[in-house]
Amino acid sequence: MSTTCTGNEDWNPEALGEILSNDAGRPVLFTNARILTMDPLIGTMTAADILFVGSLIVGVGPGIITAAGDDNAIVVDCTGMTVVPAVVDTVALVGGRGRRSEYVATLTPGNTTDFLVLPDELAADVPSALATLVSRPEQVRSLVAAGRPVLWAGTDVPGRATAPETGIPAAADLTGSPRVGVWSDQKDFLHQELTADGRYDETRGGRPHAYQGSYWIDGDRIDYLDDLGFWAYGEFKRDELHHAGYVMKPGRGLRPAQ
Repeated sequence: MSTTCTGNEDWNPEALGEILSNDAGRPVLFTNARILTMDPLIGTMTAADILFVGSLIVGVGPGIITAAGDDNAIVVDCTGMTVVPAVVDTVALVGGRGRRSEYVATLTPGNTTDFLVLPDELAADVPSALATLVSRPEQVRSLVAAGRPVLWAGTDVPGRATAPETGIPAAADLTGSPRVGVWSDQKDFLHQELTADGRYDETRGGRPHAYQGSYWIDGDRIDYLDDLGFWAYGEFKRDELHHAGYVMKPGRGLRPAQ
């Protein structure tokens, strides 16, 4: 359904309810907006639409509203509004990327649905829109992250994600985790032991205890805090651990030297 943009306090409340209860994968269409895509091919459009399904943008431009009824899309009327990327490629802003394919965080079909909706007068360009978000968030009509509203009509959306508490967390008990154990690369140069108490011990090129410290796993990401004070990270991909250019597999090679 479509509602009309009026004051901030009552901006499209029915549409917000539909988006939050959207468990069937219905498309969502923000329509009749000025859109600063930051894409060098698409540029800026007026009276245009941005269509997304889940976390991905699938269409940008005028006329998409004509298919909204066919697709049972949730429609958000953005008359008088400007849509800008919520995540800004500052290198691209100053012309520091040579190829369009290198641009990130543009409102381009296929990219992640991260965008900000503000009244036209508060969004002459992307920097001014972001400045409004930081200094006057109550003026924000919508902030969408990976297809889910974070702010709506100037207030926090119910059930929105909350930021992790600041500070270094306590180590988790990883007893029984399949990711605990020794990981080694194909050349047996790097051996990294992850223990259930949240500690790691790394051997490099036969040098024992080259690096030691704490680690935390969040999904497929692993963060390391070395005892020397620096941070590093890795990523689990199926049965591999990718870290600092190395690809390791579990249970192969030697354990770190004692």
